[in-house]
Amino acid sequence: MTFQPVIPITGYAGWRFLQRTLDTQKDAFVQTTTFQRQTDYFRENISKINTAEELVADRRLLEVALGAFGLDEDIGNKAFIQKILEDGTLAEDALANRLSDKRYNTMSREFGFGDLGSRTRLSNFADQILARFEDRQFERAVGDVNGDMRLALNLSSGLSDIFDQDLPSDAQWFAVMGSTPVRTIFETALGFPSSFGAIDIDQQRTAFQERSQSVFGTDKVEDFADPEMQEKLIRLYLVRSEITAYSNASGSSIALNLLQAMPNLNA
Repeated sequence: MTFQPVIPITGYAGWRFLQRTLDTQKDAFVQTTTFQRQTDYFRENISKINTAEELVADRRLLEVALGAFGLDEDIGNKAFIQKILEDGTLAEDALANRLSDKRYNTMSREFGFGDLGSRTRLSNFADQILARFEDRQFERAVGDVNGDMRLALNLSSGLSDIFDQDLPSDAQWFAVMGSTPVRTIFETALGFPSSFGAIDIDQQRTAFQERSQSVFGTDKVEDFADPEMQEKLIRLYLVRSEITAYSNASGSSIALNLLQAMPNLNA
């Protein structure tokens, strides 16, 4: 038995519908047989895991561990994940600290293998990871219906992970740029082109700050901890994303009509 989220309309109106029905839809999703099997197995077995090597050796546990941080696609990269977990986050040259995608840093810090030791035996560890897993997997199911809604749902947790790193104000923008889901929302909402990521990283940070100040009245990422600011960001992201999708579709339609209107050269 599976559950597919219902989003009858696109854009910001669709987002408002999803917000109103979120609790009901999520409850239906987590009650499916497949999901319950995954979470039950993790809850019953994660406390037996003491090392990163043991975790990556158990595919069912690893699926939940990666899924909790939106890293489902890395299920086949066992050596890479083991290295990230074993290195931890305390050393400056740890692999998780050198990667631009800070989801790896968050996962390594939460499991603790390479820091102060495994956290898997803590009484609330399974609950914490499974809460993340429920959120990320529901977002993933939403993404199968509408990719923009998945990103919007992920924004709050993505920003929380950045804030948890206790970074200086300027460094938080680099963390935003290092989180693909969060960056996509900011980049689209602020009207930057797809080629924006190709320019110098410091210039990108400055551009993000200046455009954010102009559009939202602040150049500080921490101000987006405010739910109202997040809602403004999501609204602008969805509006711009829908405009872009409509423009692309209209452009394709116009091109098709022009092609169909052309005379048959073989006639």
